[in-house]
Amino acid sequence: MQSHEKLLGILDLFDEERPEWEFDAMLGRLGFSRSTLYRYLKVLTDAGLLSSFPGRGYSLGPRIIQMDYQIIVSDPLIRAARPVMQALTGEYRSVGLLCRRYRQGVLCVHQESSTDEVRSNFERGRSRPLLKGAASQVILAHLSPYQLSRLYEESPAAFAEAGLGESLSAVRARLKEMRHRGWHHTVAAVTPGVTGVATALFDAQDEVTGSLSLTFPRTDLRDEEIAEIGRRLSDAAGRVGMALREEPRPAKDTPVPRR
Repeated sequence: MQSHEKLLGILDLFDEERPEWEFDAMLGRLGFSRSTLYRYLKVLTDAGLLSSFPGRGYSLGPRIIQMDYQIIVSDPLIRAARPVMQALTGEYRSVGLLCRRYRQGVLCVHQESSTDEVRSNFERGRSRPLLKGAASQVILAHLSPYQLSRLYEESPAAFAEAGLGESLSAVRARLKEMRHRGWHHTVAAVTPGVTGVATALFDAQDEVTGSLSLTFPRTDLRDEEIAEIGRRLSDAAGRVGMALREEPRPAKDTPVPRR
């Protein structure tokens, strides 16, 4: 394992279930020598990526917060989607979610809301499996046949539980319907009492990169209402893609300011 992989491995230890780690616990989990772990922890704390509190161990540091703010104000996808999401939630009493494919799941990167009747537990920075909810399944529908086959082989029962089919051929047929329709909806799939409608987002190479969705605090939406929302979301996703392509990129020769 390369040194940079070891550093990243330390950061990957910290999550919602275990936000703090003591030195000996990290040592047992990672299998590094004591001197190596001390050295890497010093690098991470000096960079502000970790903080150390006497008697409590290590936690993620203030540099993470600084970087998160930088993403909020400058991430191209968020910048392109924010006004579109604000317009959608202004028209529909709902919670708008912007999600990105991340590793083997889906990560919420931005949220807009125009209702206090429901609070989505899929908040910014939280991830969920590719099989769970409209915002995830609409991304799943656009994976390559090879990627889908690998995911299915890992857990066919999970696909059946998600209502996507009892066999790989049935799953493929279900996902093909989603692709052709251009949007997907689920009812109470993640949060009880809500309906989610989502469409996929694509990059400049037409590879699926994420999803745009609306969550409604009701489960009695009529089929024609859901179809109209789905069409509006598909149009909105097209505007986000166009804004991404038109947004000016920083000049390559622009010097990076020293801190």
